[in-house]
Amino acid sequence: MTVLAARPAPVTAPAARSVSFLPVLLTATFMTAIDAFIVNVALPAMQRDLNAGPAALEWVVAGYVLAVAAGLITGGRLGDRYGRRRIFGLGLALFTAASVLCGLAPTAGVLLGARVLQGLAAALLMPQVLAIVRTSVAPAEQPKAFARYGLTMGLGAVFGQLIGGLLIQADLFGLDWRLCFLINLPIGVAALALLRRVPESRHPAARLDLAGVVLVSAALVALVLPLVEGREQGWPLWTWLSLAASVLLFALFVTTQRRSGQPLVHPALFRERAFSVGLVATQVFWMGQASFFLILALYLQVERGLSALESGVVFTAIGAGYLATSTYAHRIAARLGRQVVTVGALVMVVGLYGMWAAAGHGTGWLVPGLAVDGIGMGIALAPLTTTVLARVSPSHTGAAAGVLATVNQTGNAVGVALIGIVFYQAADLTGGFRAGLVALVALELALAAVIQLLPKR
Repeated sequence: MTVLAARPAPVTAPAARSVSFLPVLLTATFMTAIDAFIVNVALPAMQRDLNAGPAALEWVVAGYVLAVAAGLITGGRLGDRYGRRRIFGLGLALFTAASVLCGLAPTAGVLLGARVLQGLAAALLMPQVLAIVRTSVAPAEQPKAFARYGLTMGLGAVFGQLIGGLLIQADLFGLDWRLCFLINLPIGVAALALLRRVPESRHPAARLDLAGVVLVSAALVALVLPLVEGREQGWPLWTWLSLAASVLLFALFVTTQRRSGQPLVHPALFRERAFSVGLVATQVFWMGQASFFLILALYLQVERGLSALESGVVFTAIGAGYLATSTYAHRIAARLGRQVVTVGALVMVVGLYGMWAAAGHGTGWLVPGLAVDGIGMGIALAPLTTTVLARVSPSHTGAAAGVLATVNQTGNAVGVALIGIVFYQAADLTGGFRAGLVALVALELALAAVIQLLPKR
C-alpha cells in the first residue's frame, strides 16, 4: 500500500529526464556527512587554540548531533509544505554561513553556538535530498541515484578523518583546524550557484503540526543526549531519567499524530511493511557504522600510536572496498531483491572477523579485513535506502525522508553508546577492539535476520 495524498493537490516535479542536478544534492550531502566526522580530528587543535576544557569540546560534538537529530523530521515536513528545493537551498545557505562562523569562532562558546546552527541547517537540507530524488528522478533511474547517494554518504564518513588530517597538516594561511570548516565556504557557494538546476516539488498541507514538532524534537533530544553524554559521565541518574522521558514523549507523539488532521508524520506510513521494517534494518545498520569508526580510530591512534593523518590513510582501505561496490549495488539488487542487504551484511561479518584475527599484529594486517568490510557496506547501504522509500507516496516523501535520516542519526548514537561500553570494559585496547568487533558481528547477523521480514522485491 501507499499513503494516500492529502488535499490540496501536490505540486510535484515531473520525473526528470536528466539528473544533472544530482551533483548539487550530493555536494551538500558530502558536506554534512564529513562535518559529523572531521571535527573529531580537529578537537586537540581546537582545545589548544581556544583554551577550551574537555566539557566544552564534548558539546562541540554533541551540540551538532542533537540539533541534527531533533530537526530532521520537522525539516522533511517543511520541505513537503513549502517546497523541497526552497528548504534545501535555505539549509545549504545556513550550513555554509554556520561553517564560516565555526571557522572564525574566537571562543569555545561561539564555536558551540555555530555548531548547533550548523546542525539545524543540516536537518533542513538532509531530508530534501532523498525527497527530491524520490519525486524528481525517473523511477528507472532512482536505484542508480540512491546508489550515488549511498556512495557519497559512505565516502564522507570513511574519508572524513583523512581529509581533516590533510587540512590540518597543510595549515594553509596558518588557519590550522579552522580550515576544516572554512573549506565549506567555496563548496557551499558553488552549490548554491547551481541551485536552479534542482527541480521544485511540494505537497502543501493545511498547516504544520506545531504540537508534533515540539513533542518529537523533545523526544529526540531526550533520547540522544544521554546516549552522547552518558558514557563520559559514568551514566548518572539523569541519563536514565532522560531515556525514560523519551519513551513517554514518543508515546505522546504517536497518540497526537493519530488524532491530528494534518500529522507531522502520517501514521499510515508505518503500515507499509517496506517502510517500517526497513527503518528497523536501517537502525541496526547504522548502529554498526559510527561505533566501528570510533573503536578503529581509538585502536589505531592510542594503541598503535598512529597520528590522525596516518590512521586516516588506513581508513582508505574501507573506502576502496566501498567505492568498488557501492556504484553497482543497484544492479546486484535488481537480481537479488532484498537479499542484497543480507549479502552485504554477511560480507561485513567476514571483514570484521578478518580484523579480529589481525588485532594485536601489525597495522597492515588489518587492511584486507577493512577492504572486505567496505565491500559489504557498499553492497548494503544504497539498496536499504531505496527499500525504505520505494513505496512512499510523493506527498509524504519529505516526512518519510526525515524519519529515515533521524533513524540514521539515532542509530549512530545508540551504536556508539553500546559498542563504547563493550570497548571500554576490556582490560586493554586490543581486547576492547576485539570485543567491539564481536559485538559488531552480532549486529550484522541481526541485520541479515531483519531483512528477511522485508517484501521480496
